[in-house]
Amino acid sequence: MERGFMSGPIERSFISGPLDNQIDQLQRYRPKSKKRALVKNFKKVMSRSFWSFSRELNSIEREHNIVAVSGSNSGNSSTITSHLSSEMSLVDENDDVGNESFGSQNLQWAQGKAGEDRVHVVISEEHGWVFVGIYDGFNGPDATDFLLNNLYSNVYKELKGLLWCDKTESCENTINSSSLSSKSLDSKERVELDKKLREKLSNMGPDGFADNTMIVNHLGVLKALSEALRKTEAAYLEIADMMLLENPVLALMGSCVLVMVMKGDDVYLMNVGDSRAVLAKKTESDSQFGKTRKDYEESLYGYEYENEHTLTSHQLTMDHSTSVKEEVRRIRNAHPDDASAVINDRVKGSLKVTRAFGAGFLKQPKWNNALLEMFRIDYVGTSPYITCSPSLCHHRLEPKDKFLILSSDGLYQYFTNEEAVAEVETFMLTFPEGDPAQHLVEEVLFRAAKKAGMDFHELLDIPQGDRRRYHDDVSIIIISFEGRIWRSSV
Repeated sequence: MERGFMSGPIERSFISGPLDNQIDQLQRYRPKSKKRALVKNFKKVMSRSFWSFSRELNSIEREHNIVAVSGSNSGNSSTITSHLSSEMSLVDENDDVGNESFGSQNLQWAQGKAGEDRVHVVISEEHGWVFVGIYDGFNGPDATDFLLNNLYSNVYKELKGLLWCDKTESCENTINSSSLSSKSLDSKERVELDKKLREKLSNMGPDGFADNTMIVNHLGVLKALSEALRKTEAAYLEIADMMLLENPVLALMGSCVLVMVMKGDDVYLMNVGDSRAVLAKKTESDSQFGKTRKDYEESLYGYEYENEHTLTSHQLTMDHSTSVKEEVRRIRNAHPDDASAVINDRVKGSLKVTRAFGAGFLKQPKWNNALLEMFRIDYVGTSPYITCSPSLCHHRLEPKDKFLILSSDGLYQYFTNEEAVAEVETFMLTFPEGDPAQHLVEEVLFRAAKKAGMDFHELLDIPQGDRRRYHDDVSIIIISFEGRIWRSSV
């Protein structure tokens, strides 16, 4: 489907890097459970099809064994974008984790854009993880483009020693950090423990870990994600600061950030802003057992089914917006002398989200002062009004967990968490080979059109930029824990 959609399956030739020289390494990665085989299942799906982009995605860039599908720059994109994006390359030539790691690991890599939204998916078979980044931009595309070009590489580097190691090195420090304290062991026990550690290190998998025996430092992984985001924003603000006099509009640009890293049964989430990760979990009772496809079709086309769903929704991320009382209280406490810190349900009457990447005009007075007067806020004091401090979450997958919806906030302008999960559940049961992400996007458009009093196709005929008056950009990734992944954006 065209008209601005980016969804459905992508052909292997569009996205896959060379696999032949990695066969022996892939065979060394032997998951012990169904959940740990997710990355391989994703690979099988991608070998047939992954997703297709609309005609907006028309450039393919090959670098080191990585095939990147990149969105074309729209005519409305400012020239600043290319400057910001190119200031930091995806891989630093002088970085010790650069050329060797990115060049040799087997990555399935995809990028996409819809309006100011950017989506980044990386599937690394060598390290056995899936990375998803959804960047919901505002006031321009530069912040999201910078995130798209730089955040994953920083995440990758920060995860060294936690989720991966160079093959010539060991992760002994990580293993020791997860072991019993040496203070509680006598000399004999320490010798035995050292022996076991050496045995683990002698059986390192391709990612530098002893095959699935590693006890991961989950808190360390979450801190690594936060540090990667901090470094990425610091680099963005430093570059933008040098361009501020020439392009003061950079002070307005920012983005919400939602990042997921999944390795085996572990899901790590980081968010800034109001994008969400919503988990669908099986309830205790299984009232759907024995239902036929006809039963679900009847439900889909108008029969009562409100109480028939067997999945419940669990939001794993925290919203950072003025709709959350704790966030409003935090900002007002930080600015006791500013009665307008939050006014008209917005930070300084300007921004709905209370945390964001970029948006320097709400973080430093000098950024605000550089703006044209019509865009300035009344900046009181020197403390930032918003921050880029993320919420972090680690979730251990359970047999009852069925799928995960990752989405920018455009979805939740028309769906509650429960409605989104129910919609996906019903669709997947009725159309098991269908694309639930595209279905959700279409439902958003149907509801937006109905709210505006127009036909669905009338809404699609409106140019995408003008359509923002009727609905926000929507980017959705749905990950089934049976090894399938869907993406759709509008």
